[in-house]
Amino acid sequence: MKVEIWSDVMCPFCYIGKRKFENALAQFPHKEDIEVEWKSFQLDPNIVTDPSKTVYQHLSERKGVTFERAKEMNDYVTNIARQVGLDYKFDQAVVANSYDAHRFSHLAKNHGLQNEAEEKLFKAYFTEGKNTADVETLVKIGAEIGLEEGEIRNTLAGDDFSDEVENDIYIAQQIGVNGVPFFVLDSKYAISGAQESTTFLAALNQAWEEHQPAKIMLANDSEDGAFCTPETC
Repeated sequence: MKVEIWSDVMCPFCYIGKRKFENALAQFPHKEDIEVEWKSFQLDPNIVTDPSKTVYQHLSERKGVTFERAKEMNDYVTNIARQVGLDYKFDQAVVANSYDAHRFSHLAKNHGLQNEAEEKLFKAYFTEGKNTADVETLVKIGAEIGLEEGEIRNTLAGDDFSDEVENDIYIAQQIGVNGVPFFVLDSKYAISGAQESTTFLAALNQAWEEHQPAKIMLANDSEDGAFCTPETC
């Protein structure tokens, strides 16, 4: 059964949602039969990568709030992240456009390494203070998960996987995704936001039950269980 997750590298609740979903998946009895596919979404497609600007400055400008209010907003998210074992360091985060990171994620998907790539990208942005739009950063992340340096450089030098990124964004628009993370289970059930693990687990169980073919039960020993066979009817 497939679970599709629309997210953005610079989305703090996407990393939190990833952890909560993983906690639910760890408790799901059929976890080995779940295929997770990450989908691209850009919260701010027009953002200009600028290592000289703090995340607080960017948020202040984008939201039209004071610098102090922007810091309070990020402190609030940092506390939520801490509850699921994540250590956000917004003081070190680099303001970066996520488009190439999404293309990198699709490259990793081609090699069956997309989940590993997403984890590394989130950690690079929120914890390690790395520029996730920088080629050298993506090359290093790729090497850590087993991708070849030459293929990464060739991909990022051109427009490989741009169509895949644009298609993900288009599909999101068509199904009404206006925020991330956004989870779609078995093309039937949608969960918006970094919900609690219990919510994810309940949705996984329900989707799994409906995903499986109906079971045929025979009750030959029941007095009320008369039925026809080719020989008797």
